[in-house]
Amino acid sequence: MRILHICAYSWSIGGPPKVIYDHAEVALRHGHTVTIASPLSPGEEVYPAPVGAEVITFPRTEPISRFFREFSVDLHRYMKNHIGQFDIIHCHGLWHYGALAPFFLDRNVAKVVTIHGLLDRWALRQGYWKKWLVSSLFQKRYLRRADLIHLISPDEKDDLLRHLGYYHPRVVLIPNGVRVSEFAHLPPSGTFRRAFSVPDEKKLVLFLSRLNRKKGLDLLLPAFKQYCDQNADAVLIIAGPDDGYEAEVRAFVAEHSLGDSVRLIGMITGDTKGAALADADAFVLPSYSEGLSIAVLEAMAAGTAALVSDRVGFGDVLQQRQAALTVRLTVDSIQQGLTTLLQNTKLRQQLAANARRLVQEEYDIDIVAERLLAEYSKIIRTKETS
Repeated sequence: MRILHICAYSWSIGGPPKVIYDHAEVALRHGHTVTIASPLSPGEEVYPAPVGAEVITFPRTEPISRFFREFSVDLHRYMKNHIGQFDIIHCHGLWHYGALAPFFLDRNVAKVVTIHGLLDRWALRQGYWKKWLVSSLFQKRYLRRADLIHLISPDEKDDLLRHLGYYHPRVVLIPNGVRVSEFAHLPPSGTFRRAFSVPDEKKLVLFLSRLNRKKGLDLLLPAFKQYCDQNADAVLIIAGPDDGYEAEVRAFVAEHSLGDSVRLIGMITGDTKGAALADADAFVLPSYSEGLSIAVLEAMAAGTAALVSDRVGFGDVLQQRQAALTVRLTVDSIQQGLTTLLQNTKLRQQLAANARRLVQEEYDIDIVAERLLAEYSKIIRTKETS
């Protein structure tokens, strides 16, 4: 198959580029071809591509892209000239030009849309009127035409029903995945602590995600302060690129004199990220909204006990399998969760073991990516026989 992914394929966008990367690796290994078309703003860094995949970037066209997300004349021209060369067009996300252009330009090539959690109630409230307008004009109509809508968590079924007003007949639920083998051999214990001068006697709490209000930092910081008011045994490491919330984080740390207890270290990748997960006593992500969090899956695969909100995309599964400690989106609930987790070594060990087992059984990328490839093949065969 000739597969085209359309997404803002940059470090700053969050989880979708990682999802595309992992699926593309599997597709390439099976002999398919993969192209990634990405609108890009000045200063954005392109996400790495797996060997064999082609990434084509297109500058966003100002000033239209300020109002119509990721609009690009060059992307439009590319799609117009090349769309017929692909068997599958896979659009990631909603309300941006790249997710709509294939429907503008073509009715024949099979089209897949991944929602990526963007129909969650919290996510919809952000920029509501612009999303309502685009949905009214285009998005709902094109979702109805999609050959397949790919959901990544059970919550998205209800979100899609609420958005469209009926059950779409061509929907598949396939979760995000991670390459579990990448987390089998992490850097030696203590590597991260030594590199960032975290004392051995301090419990290491790791937040590893974009610095965005969506990720629950406005709740985590006061919750961690409350924990520190009662316990002097923990350090919170905040690792990730700024996505509009770093100034607020630094202001909170300065206002409450938390400089010795809260550290911002920027984005970490590769062995440094692995070392952080290996040394962390707890991973925290009290997010307001996720499709299905890759960061949580990676922490689970690394065997790091996790404290997360019930909005990370698979909260029910985590509770049922006792694979993470889930909390409500309140400061008190997060503070209580931190206390429970950090003061109970046996609980952390149990959660970590359950989490690793769950990821190996249900979220390894080879399992989920081959399921998606099978769905691609089905819709192509349907197109050919219709």
